[in-house]
Amino acid sequence: MKVYFVRHGETMWNKEKRLQGQVDIPLNEYGREMARLTREGMKGISFDIAYTSPLCRAKETAQIILEGRDIQICEDNRLLEMAFGSGEGIGIIEAIENKLEPIYSFICSPEQYIPAEGGESFDGLSKRCTQFLEEVIIPAEGKHDSILVTTHGGLICSLICYIEKLHIGEFWKGNLQKNCGVTILDCVDGNISISNKGLLFYDSALEA
Repeated sequence: MKVYFVRHGETMWNKEKRLQGQVDIPLNEYGREMARLTREGMKGISFDIAYTSPLCRAKETAQIILEGRDIQICEDNRLLEMAFGSGEGIGIIEAIENKLEPIYSFICSPEQYIPAEGGESFDGLSKRCTQFLEEVIIPAEGKHDSILVTTHGGLICSLICYIEKLHIGEFWKGNLQKNCGVTILDCVDGNISISNKGLLFYDSALEA
């Protein structure tokens, strides 16, 4: 069984390099075009079922990719982006320049990250991510051949760290994929491995 984890298309906050977290920011028009091009690139994949984060940027990405197909799209709260509490909306460049800002360590030294008020820890993110794998994905083997999952950059990084058994300090190292990038998992006999990370089904030259 193959599982395609797709990061949502671009939003205005992505473009402005602002931390979105669980703020419900919609796709911008370029993000919708990314999803349409990804749909074209994935048209040969026969998805059996789809799961999505409830946030509209992920849901719309799934709806665009699956447009014209009669495929059930299931929302699952475990696929939400990491919550940043009072840090949501902060500019990423601004955070990197201020070592007193909690988001500084989130980006630059994850092993030292202490969430701001209302935020979520890396451990909390990992627990719900692995719970989704263990309770939804692994039991689907034998029932489905291909599953689409539309979610968020931080959650996919957490997924990769879990599967590859990476230290939390390696959370960002080559793991954050572009908008509409796809990480493909193979599930065989209950074992999960990664066959592709950050694969683009659209022409990356369009980002220039």
